[in-house]
Amino acid sequence: MEDRYSRQTLFKPIGASGQTSIQEAVITIIGCGALGSAIAESMARAGVGEIHLVDRDYVEFSNLQRQQLFTEVDAAAMTPKVVAAEKRLKAIRTHLKLHTYLENLGADLMEKLIKKSTLVMDATDNFETRLLINDASVKYGVPWIYGACVGSSGAVFPFVPGKGSCFRCLVPVLPAVNETCDTVGIISPAVQITAALQCAEAMKWLSGNEQAMRKKVHYFNVWDNSQYDIGIARIKNAQCETCGENPAFPSLMRSSEGLYAVLCGREAVQILPDPTRTITLDDAEFAANRMGAEVKRTPYFVQLRALGYRMVFFGDGRMIIHGIRNAADGRKIYHQLFG
Repeated sequence: MEDRYSRQTLFKPIGASGQTSIQEAVITIIGCGALGSAIAESMARAGVGEIHLVDRDYVEFSNLQRQQLFTEVDAAAMTPKVVAAEKRLKAIRTHLKLHTYLENLGADLMEKLIKKSTLVMDATDNFETRLLINDASVKYGVPWIYGACVGSSGAVFPFVPGKGSCFRCLVPVLPAVNETCDTVGIISPAVQITAALQCAEAMKWLSGNEQAMRKKVHYFNVWDNSQYDIGIARIKNAQCETCGENPAFPSLMRSSEGLYAVLCGREAVQILPDPTRTITLDDAEFAANRMGAEVKRTPYFVQLRALGYRMVFFGDGRMIIHGIRNAADGRKIYHQLFG
């Protein structure tokens, strides 16, 4: 065990002191899909002391092409990603301090996690969640490593509070149409390169090598062999609601009520419940049986087929409805089940 990290320690920019810092670090990984599973494994193998892993979804066969922690057994059982990841990561490093959260990332959870973190790793698939991470990062002075990939391309940048522009400066208005793996697909090399670059930036920060971190947003396309870097220092907005002269951190203030998300890689919508209402797995199973629906229950969710759709209801009140991409339709179906 003494030489487990010997090859990493031999790398002079890290050395013994850097490795000690890595082993004392606490990181939060938001998302445990393609990027998240690769990042989690890399950080666990690097010796990061404590990892908090957040994901709202379960394993499906379409994930196996690029999400390296999961197997066919996980997909067949529809195992929650954080549950499957925990089993694999603990097999890699038995004494890893790992905390998992099978839930949607809201403001309360984000603030809870960032207060105890040395660094946050972005492995999400939507701008809204990144804006939430960004607000928490600036508010609490904890850096985060942005990473995104789609098709054969990817982008990476480390956001360090107080050092130039924040993410909201770059995206003052969310694009109405954005490419996702649901619309244009994705290949595994793009995932692995993006995650590797994110982990390199993480190790620089965790080992005390901030001066080596990227100063420009890095873009690449592994298919046409192009890559370029974009400086963003001049984009900083003095009126930014997150890092400007009068920060309001709007993403931390907004209620999750009524929000929805189209899940990357499939035609499905996630519906978030009214936060004042509690609906249990027992309630979901009762509603499904009342409708004469086909029901499958696990310790983590109730799956039902009704009204022409496949639906998965989680213990925190979330529901993923497959076969739709419209929020209004999703809310209507949700209320047909639970009133």
